[in-house]
Amino acid sequence: MKIRGVAANNRRRVFEVETARDVWVFPYGKAQPPLALEDKVADVYADPELGREAFTYELVGGGSGSIHIDAVLEYNEDPTYMADVVAHELTAAVHAHLEQSTLSRREIMRRLGTSPSQLYRLLDADNTTKSLHQVVALLHVLGCQVSFQVTKRPA
Repeated sequence: MKIRGVAANNRRRVFEVETARDVWVFPYGKAQPPLALEDKVADVYADPELGREAFTYELVGGGSGSIHIDAVLEYNEDPTYMADVVAHELTAAVHAHLEQSTLSRREIMRRLGTSPSQLYRLLDADNTTKSLHQVVALLHVLGCQVSFQVTKRPA
């Protein structure tokens, strides 16, 4: 996700990050390392060197830092981003069990009833459009039992 614009609000002590979908806030205290109470942001911009997927800030006292859009989306618990995190964790589990499996990739494709390109799409960690149904089926072929636990988020 690209950052369209970013502004520093020294009074509220937050960065205001604008994307194509929304405007998000990110507190100074969540930056790594956290900005001290006396720190003031002199300049902030969507960094072209980071593909406009992060912003860089410069402090009045001379320090600087960069924050990736993923940190902003995670802080704001963006539903789309959180779903992508779960899909990535499932894909990581697939890779871990695939290394331990004695099944060939051809046999896995046969059991799934799919093509090589579809299997490699399921294995691609960057692909966020894959079906949860297909990933669970792949884990089942690899001998895994998948269960989900849904709990209330802490307030």
